[in-house]
Amino acid sequence: MRSTRAPFARSRGRRVALAATGLAATLALTATACGPSDDKASDKPDATASQGADSGSDSGSKLPDIADKLKDHGIDLDEWKNGGWKKNWEKSEWLREAKDFVNPVIDGLWKPERMKNAKDPNKTIAAKDATADQGATDPEPTPVRAKPEKTPYHENAAPVGKIFFDSPEGSMVCSGTVVKDPRHPGKSNLVWTAGHCVHRGAEGGWYRNIAFVPSYNDLGKSEAELGNAAPQEVAPYGQYWADWVSTSNEWINEGGPTGGAGATYDYAVMHVQPEQGGKSLEETVGNALDVDFSTPSAQTVSSMGAWGYPAAPPYNGLTMHKCIDKPGRLSLSPSLPTMYRIGCTMTGGSSGGGWFRMVGDKTKLVSNTSIGPAENTWLAGPQLGKGAQQVYDMMSKKYGSQ
Repeated sequence: MRSTRAPFARSRGRRVALAATGLAATLALTATACGPSDDKASDKPDATASQGADSGSDSGSKLPDIADKLKDHGIDLDEWKNGGWKKNWEKSEWLREAKDFVNPVIDGLWKPERMKNAKDPNKTIAAKDATADQGATDPEPTPVRAKPEKTPYHENAAPVGKIFFDSPEGSMVCSGTVVKDPRHPGKSNLVWTAGHCVHRGAEGGWYRNIAFVPSYNDLGKSEAELGNAAPQEVAPYGQYWADWVSTSNEWINEGGPTGGAGATYDYAVMHVQPEQGGKSLEETVGNALDVDFSTPSAQTVSSMGAWGYPAAPPYNGLTMHKCIDKPGRLSLSPSLPTMYRIGCTMTGGSSGGGWFRMVGDKTKLVSNTSIGPAENTWLAGPQLGKGAQQVYDMMSKKYGSQ
């Protein structure tokens, strides 16, 4: 077992040093340096990245004006905020192309009760491993029972949070992770999640009202206790709305209800802004994780850990859980990258949650939850190769400082 200290951010002059323990026993993601009361794998690089608004531009790009983007599609911003977002879910009218993403902030939409009642997206998806392992599938892993994360979450899993969004079926939930922005150290506004948490795939378009809540239900309160909880107990750092999102073109064009051919590219990066306040997400929560794009072979990795908020029974989506296991390989097709697979009993709602491994003395994000079987005995996640790195780099280069 190896013990290491995570890097820490500074907030209001206070630092809290919490050790992160090696994966062999238990993986503490990072520690936070500020309390929640403070200021509110593919190797086909070009085919994978969803380029967003203006693929020809670089670091000078600005986030698109939301009112203008809606106007381009014949939508009035005020009408959208007053309920217009509930319309036009048919594929022919649903905004689905990479350049069409739009997500205006609707103040007060995600009230605690609405968040509590949001459901899991009920996806069953999958992905692949290192090139040398392509086409290989290992025996199904033994189930690993998910363990509740220690509370308060902001001290034990600071970068992890819950994602809320609206779909034709109603309000939905996923999980996500605050990741570092290489061009804006210490001030990241980037969140890693699954493609199916932001976009319907081949059958539809971009989901709506996408928001990230870090350390949701920080004290792990029960449903009954949350009925009387203060808003800061439900969302200790407030809400962060996605103002731009990028996923793979493979997911947009080939993703389906059970993953489809897009499952091996089921990842996304969100750029977020606070519903209130001006601090970056990383400064607010106190930490962010590096992303590992080296696509290590499953056979060379001793342990991976998955974190998230499982929402389908026997879980209720209110508390954070984790699973740690030695990864194996899952192949959907010899022509597709192989996915990582671990034993885990987490259910829907944990989708998009980060997978982590130790690289030297650092904890890094190496995948995200994508699919699992109906029996909820294992999870699979995509390898994050050159295509995933291109999505990430584009988000950092174009929009990271905004």
